[in-house]
Amino acid sequence: MDESAIRALLDSILAPWVKELRLAPDTIGENEVTLRLPYSDHLRHAGGVICGQVFMAAADTAMVVAVSHVMGGFSPMTTVSLNTTFMRPVKAGDVLVTARIQRRGRNLVFGDIELRDAQGELAAHATTTYALISK
Repeated sequence: MDESAIRALLDSILAPWVKELRLAPDTIGENEVTLRLPYSDHLRHAGGVICGQVFMAAADTAMVVAVSHVMGGFSPMTTVSLNTTFMRPVKAGDVLVTARIQRRGRNLVFGDIELRDAQGELAAHATTTYALISK
């Protein structure tokens, strides 16, 4: 998938509230996709940092895009697990969300996601499993 195909995918499959995150393609590799999460004050909670829920939604979305990229297009899938570790708070600046496919089986896809702050520091890391849903 190229950048325009990823943008079209994001426009067509996301829930309206996830679209409000304004995720956009940044880089595309063989087995990975990086999305940019643009900073906005409305992503922060009362503690002044970006909410963990935002990071988890961005990670989950990035992996859907990465799986679609590796498969050559979107197919129905569902998240089986998403385990997230928050490494450092992010108060401001865009976040890069890189989703990598570690293994693709017939029915399951395993991956990991790194979320890096504007200085390139690891802010959160997630591992995930997706189930591919037969049509």
